[in-house]
This record gives sequence, structure tokens and C-alpha cells, in this order.
Amino acid sequence: MRRLMAVAAAFAGAVFLTCQGVWMLALALPLPVLLKKEDRWCRCALVCLGVAAGLTWTAGYNAYFLGAARALGGQRTQLAASVTDWPYETAYGAGVEVRVSPETGPALRATLYGDMEPLMDLRPGDALGVTAVWEAPPVRRSEGWIYRLSQGVHLTGDVKELEWERPAAVPLRALPAYWSQAIKGAVGEAFPAEGAGLVIALLTGDKSGLSSADYDALRRAGLAHAVAVSGLHMGFLVQLAVALTGSRYRRRTALVVLPLMLCYVLMVGGTPSVVRAAVMNGLLLLGPLLGRENDAPTSLSLALLLLLLQDPYACLSVSLQLSFASVTGILAFSGRMQEAMTGGLSRKEGPEREGADRRHPLWRWIAASLSVTMGAMAFTVPLLVGYFGTVSLISPVSNLLCLPLLQLTFQGGLLTALLQILCPALGSALGQVVGLLPRLVLYLASRLAAFPLADVAVQGPYLMAALAGVYLLWIGYLMWRGPRRPLVPVCCSLIVLTTAMMLNVSAYWWGSLTMTVLDVGQGQCIILRCGERVAVVDCGSSGEDAGSLAAGYLSTVGVERVDLLVLTHCHDDHANGAQTLLERLEVSAMAVPQVAEPPALQGELLAAAEERGLQVVQVGEDMVLEFGDALLTLYAPLGSGDTNEEGLSLLCEAGDFSTLITGDADQEVESRLVKYGHLPEVDVLVAGHHGSKNAASLPLLAAVAPETAVISCGYNTYGHPAPETLLRLSQAGCDIYRTDLQGTVTISVR
Repeated sequence: MRRLMAVAAAFAGAVFLTCQGVWMLALALPLPVLLKKEDRWCRCALVCLGVAAGLTWTAGYNAYFLGAARALGGQRTQLAASVTDWPYETAYGAGVEVRVSPETGPALRATLYGDMEPLMDLRPGDALGVTAVWEAPPVRRSEGWIYRLSQGVHLTGDVKELEWERPAAVPLRALPAYWSQAIKGAVGEAFPAEGAGLVIALLTGDKSGLSSADYDALRRAGLAHAVAVSGLHMGFLVQLAVALTGSRYRRRTALVVLPLMLCYVLMVGGTPSVVRAAVMNGLLLLGPLLGRENDAPTSLSLALLLLLLQDPYACLSVSLQLSFASVTGILAFSGRMQEAMTGGLSRKEGPEREGADRRHPLWRWIAASLSVTMGAMAFTVPLLVGYFGTVSLISPVSNLLCLPLLQLTFQGGLLTALLQILCPALGSALGQVVGLLPRLVLYLASRLAAFPLADVAVQGPYLMAALAGVYLLWIGYLMWRGPRRPLVPVCCSLIVLTTAMMLNVSAYWWGSLTMTVLDVGQGQCIILRCGERVAVVDCGSSGEDAGSLAAGYLSTVGVERVDLLVLTHCHDDHANGAQTLLERLEVSAMAVPQVAEPPALQGELLAAAEERGLQVVQVGEDMVLEFGDALLTLYAPLGSGDTNEEGLSLLCEAGDFSTLITGDADQEVESRLVKYGHLPEVDVLVAGHHGSKNAASLPLLAAVAPETAVISCGYNTYGHPAPETLLRLSQAGCDIYRTDLQGTVTISVR
């Protein structure tokens, strides 16, 4: 069976190489099967076969599916389509997933965007005639299409005209979407509102019913995987089915569990982690019936092969990467960890060992839970740091305490939902009892997340270097041929990480003033510290959770209180993380622009601030605030008619150092600021509007003569930062730092 693993691993490596350009991963995947001495030449041949197949398959997929999509890109044309899932609201209307059928070529998956009224009335299975302006993935790699391709989407359509017809009977292909909706409705009816959102997330993966505070607590506690349908949930389902059918009857169990797993995979949308778990559990059930041994690494490789055969671009999915990385870590390390933790018990023989097992069942259970969690983290931590910038340190404890409760919640929630559909009275009664479990999980998550350093923002050179050093240390330990003592690398790792955290904190508090421009993607969040005083200027992003990133960063450096939150204006990319920041940290005061017609987000934040007793200042005139040994000057809005023009600007002066932050001010507002603001020359300019072509104008640069310019930006379709803005800054003699290239930028002043 390991020969299948060789082919599958090499195939996956070639796909990753083609779709992601991950050269090292592509080279590393086949290595485990090449290291064995026996049948080395055969394995080499299989690896070559797998690589060739992977490259050929991906090229064929690109030509057949993406080629057909690109032929439609940029055109306004009518296509026949069928709705595959329920519509959903977006920031500008609604969206819905469909399968379009061009006159020639393959059927393609597409996402339609348009007004709410027609799209929100659609149902899975509806037949459409849709006229839209279609957009296809470009030939060159585009960050905007990475997520869509990872979800199997080939096209997006801006709907112009829509005709639709509802079939008399629900098509077979659409049934799983109705199953999911029925489960959600049954849970909503049977469970109290406080816990229904978590149960729905566990059963279907739909997190819309969870409040932002609850989801943030789960994430910080290291339990976010529980509400993203994965192999964990498939395991809960299989255990429930086995318990109901009886584990002694393998054939009967397989006949019941296999169709059940298939239905569940279809109901939750066939996410990579669920498909992976279904394949591995299916092979485990079928192995004894077919007279074959189950080999977990081969099953894992086969699952990856099947997913990539269906869609090579599934390798772009963060869910797939985390799922396979966690299981690889569990298979590679969890058994050894558990053996090391229970070594004294395992070395006993015969009756003495049986007695030890009976006397220490709790410790064995704790060791098993901790070893699985730590094994799963072995390969997922680098991915979590790369994608999200944070790591939950309390995750092993959280999983130890909450996974049994989550299992009972999942299994009890599923039985309750089915009973609610069949007999609503009994379902509602059972829901009141089972409903205690999700509330207990959310309570524990909130308490665990409140611990200092529950999750750590891994930003800055010290923590990144320490993390790399720890991995190198463990690689060296595993490759060491002589006697090995696990306690040595454990202690060394703790020393390295603790030292890095101390250096990180010291670097933050070093000097009289520290200015940190966080990497929040396409958005802005700036932290100013002078002495013991801390201010946050803006807290928003179009793609990241800026509030969690800011709160995590501040907690990591020992800050639990923010003296002042300044929102230059209340667009999402500058303010949508403020609510999370208010929930996570103690904030004393908030300043917002005084405008005639404040946007809805500003009203929500003012209400949240009033509820928490914050001092709120609506800035209508220029004002100067003492900020430790520094002065903060808030410039009132100098424009009208647009939220960007009605924003605040901020000048921070500490001794000989000064920095200017202009929000999203355009050239006209900058000209007024130069004329009326009496601006001094500054050391650092945070370029306005993420470096757009209308920001950092020549009059402003001539007036403030900055030595350094920082641009807060991420992936966007607006062309930020604009080439002409970069040219102006360069010609003005500025050293330019960009968060999309350099990450978080920190400037310290002695």
C-alpha cells in the first residue's frame, strides 16, 4: 500500500508546485517513501510517475475548465445555470452559488452577485437564465482569485438580467442543501437562542449564528476548528453511528456508517477536511471486510489524491492545508508523545500493566488528549502564523476540557434536530437539556480566552526567529542518532520562546515613543505608545480581523488597557475591528469625527461605547491632547459630502520626533490641511488612503518633508499603492515601508 502513497504524495507535490509554487513542499512530499532502502528504484519510478501525472492533470484542468472560463471573461452574455446553494447577503447586495452551462465546453461553478430582491428569492435547484458580465481568473496568479479557486469557483458574474423557474420537484443534486437547511431550522426551534448558534456551527459549519464575541473567544482559546466542519465532526458522527449499531458487527456497521458519512459530506458541502476524514474512516471500515490492513499514511495520501483529482486548486484551500497538516502531525508524533507521557505505565508487563491501566485511566486519557493536540499543532502552527499571525498557547488545555463537551454537543444536537423534525414536542424538550452543553462550552471558551497570553500575536523578528529556531531544534533532535532525552529540547524550546517574548516586550517598551503600523491587510491600524500611555489610531481591514490582531499584539507585549481609540473615519477598512477591540481590551476614551450624517458603523460604535461607559469625543474642531510626554493634535474634518473627506487627521509630537496620519484624506483635503493646519516638518508620514494616487500630494510632501513614509495596505483591486504615489514619495527623499511587503512596521524613538 505504501506504493500508492508514493504515487499520491508525488502527484500532490506536483499539483502544489504548479498551483502554489511551493517548491520545497513539492520536493518534500515524496521524501518519506524514498528514504526507505527497500525497493528504492521502484519507489523512485513511482514518484516520477506521480509527478508526471500531477503536472499533466493540472495542465489539463487549466486548459479544459479555466480555459472555458477565460473564454467568457469580460463578456456580457446570457448563460443557463442552476442554483447549487442558498443565497446570502453581501456588503453590497446578495450572492449565490450556481453551476453554469455554456453552449460548448464543461459546466462551470460560478458566484453571482447582484441586488438582494431577485437573488435572495432563489432556492437550490432553481433553473436560471442569467445575463451577467462575467469575470474569470487571470492567467497570472492573482491573490483575489486564490480563495475562489480554492473553493472550486471558475467564474463570477455581475447580474444584469435574471429569469428563473422553480422545478416541480427538488433535483437530486440540490437535496443536501435542503437537508442542511432543515437541520438549521430544527436546531433553531429546539434549542435556546444562547446555544443554537454553536450547535448549528458544529453540525453544518454555518457560523453566522455565532456572535463575534463568541467566535473570537473560541478562536483565542484554540477551538475555532470546532466550528469549521472537519474530520473532528466526522469522528463524532462515526462514533455515534457505531455506538447505535454495535461495534461487534463490522459488516452491519459498515453498511450503516458508509452511507451516513456520504450524506454528511454532501450536506456540509464536501469541505476538504470532511472528505479527508470520510476517505480515511471509509477505508478503516472497509479494510477488514476486504481482507486488507488499514494503513493511515496511505489512507491520508489517497484522500489528498482524490481531492486534487477532483480539483487541483483545492490545494489553495487553507482548510485543506490545515486538515492534512494536523493529521500528518498526529500520525507522526502523537503516538510517540503519548508513549513518552505514559512511559512508566507502558513498560509494565502482564497483570502489573493491567493493574496500572486501571489505576491511571485519567492520566492515560489526559496524555492521549494532550498528545493529539500537540501533534496536530506540530505542522499547523507555521500555517496559522503565516495566514492569521496568531497562535493559541492555551489550545491544549482548551481541547482537553472542551472536546468531550463538544462531542456530546454534536451528537446530542444531531439527535435533537432529527427528533425535532419527527416529533417537535419531544425535540424541544430534549433541546432544553442538551442546550446546556453549548452554553457551557461558550462559557469555558470565554474564561480560557481571558487568560493572559491565551493567544499570542507572532509578529516581529524575535518571535519569528524563535519559532524557526524551535523547529530547527526539534528537527535536529529527531535526526540525532544517539541517545535522546525529550526533556532537553522541551526545556530549550521553552527557554528560546520565553526569551523571544521578553525581547519582544522589551523592544516595544524601549524608548520614549513607539509607533507600530500593524499588518492588517487592506486596512489600517496604528498603535502609539508614549511612556505608559497607549493610543490606537484606526482599527479596520477589508480582509483581516483587525480588532483581534490589535488586541492580540497588545496583549503579547503586556498591554491590557488602551487610553484612546481614534477613528479617522468609519469605513470598514478603518473601523470594523473597533467593536472587537472594545470587547477584548479596556478602552478609556474614543474620538470620532463629527459629521452631519454619520455612517451606520459609527452609530453602532457610539452605542457600544456608551454601553461600556467610554468617554466619547466627536471632533468638530481641532484639539490638542496630552499623551504622556507627547502631544496629540486631532484635526477636525476639512471636507464634506464623502466619508473619506470628513475624516480626522492626527499629528503626534514627542520631543524632536513627529508623525502625521491623514486617514483617507485626498489631495483636496491635504491642501486644506496644509493651509489651515500649521503643520510642522515630520519624521514619519503614514500615507493617506493606503497610498492611492490621490494621496501624499506634492503640497503636503513639500510642507511636512517626511524622512520616512509608511503605507498600510494589502491585496486590493484599487491599485493601492499607486505607482505615481510611490514615485512622489521616492522623489521627496522618503524611505518607504509597506505592510504588504515588510509586514508590521515598528518605529521606536529614544
